[in-house]
Amino acid sequence: MADRQNLKEIFRLASAFVGVIVGAGFASGQEILQFFTSFGAVGLLGGIISSAVFMFLAMALAALGQHVGAESHKPVVTLICGKYVGAFVDAFITFFMFGVAVVMLAGAGSLLQQFTGVPSVWGSVAATVLVVLIVCLNLRSVVTVIGLITPFLVLMAFIVCIWALVARESSFTDLNAVAQTMPQGAGNWLVAALLYVSYNIVAGTPMLAIMGGDAPNRRVAVWGGVLGGLVLGVLILIIAAGMLARVDDIANVPMPTLMLAMELSPLLGVIMAVVIFGMILNTAVGVLYSFVARFFEPETTGFRWGAIGSGALALVGSFFGFIALVGTVYPFFGYLGFVLMVCAVIGWWRLRQGTLPG
Repeated sequence: MADRQNLKEIFRLASAFVGVIVGAGFASGQEILQFFTSFGAVGLLGGIISSAVFMFLAMALAALGQHVGAESHKPVVTLICGKYVGAFVDAFITFFMFGVAVVMLAGAGSLLQQFTGVPSVWGSVAATVLVVLIVCLNLRSVVTVIGLITPFLVLMAFIVCIWALVARESSFTDLNAVAQTMPQGAGNWLVAALLYVSYNIVAGTPMLAIMGGDAPNRRVAVWGGVLGGLVLGVLILIIAAGMLARVDDIANVPMPTLMLAMELSPLLGVIMAVVIFGMILNTAVGVLYSFVARFFEPETTGFRWGAIGSGALALVGSFFGFIALVGTVYPFFGYLGFVLMVCAVIGWWRLRQGTLPG
């Protein structure tokens, strides 16, 4: 019975971690296109490397969160980065979480406008209300809600990728050449693969630390992180391969995964749009919960008011072009993530050696 319960907790943690990441890293398909597909076949090797790095970092950060019983990312960051560097990293992670929440709310509004004709402002308002209501639930309920979309995302990714491969009309040699003419996330495929992980781990660290802190034991935290990282890696490879197979058709398309789904079936396109909306909401819930938990004790009246106030501010930010501001600093946060990655490796090593304070 205990093993069955642990297995259930492992799946909950893994699904929630994937759910937090997918909105910022997968929703439009442009992220995978620029960081992996644009390098051609070698970009798929980058996807494999990203998968391995995601697995390790998710495992390490969840285990470190469990070690200190974290209720926010701050104790983990302070533990692995030290007092002074930790304070710097903590401040920028906190700002980044709020920025991602703004981007997600704006994205949700735009998506609803595209599919329903409702003005984006009302779509963003509706998304904000949903996000705040979910954030005000207890942590276990939040984790469960975030994890619900993950199986649908995996299924849709498989369907779209298989269709893209079947519908391929050009040779892979030609597709490889076309792919390398597209905008790239970095000047080198390996740097791009690591930068993609780095950028996403900044957004994922807070929720990983919190979920690790809620895990019943270290085994659950470790395997939940490993499984979550593995699922992310599989998704990267599936989506990157599918888009490579049709890269000559998706150039300059804002949401390539949605385009491929619509091409297969209008009904499938609607389902994909719903899944993308769920992905966006998941990330918004994850980062807003983590942001508020940084300042207020979860499941308290102050926390709920903080969620309402933060949600309102994020909504205002989505109206006044905050997206452009965040877009200019995203690369910086990607490189900041390298600091986290190095500190997480050292922290995990010290945890394994028993030299890390509790």
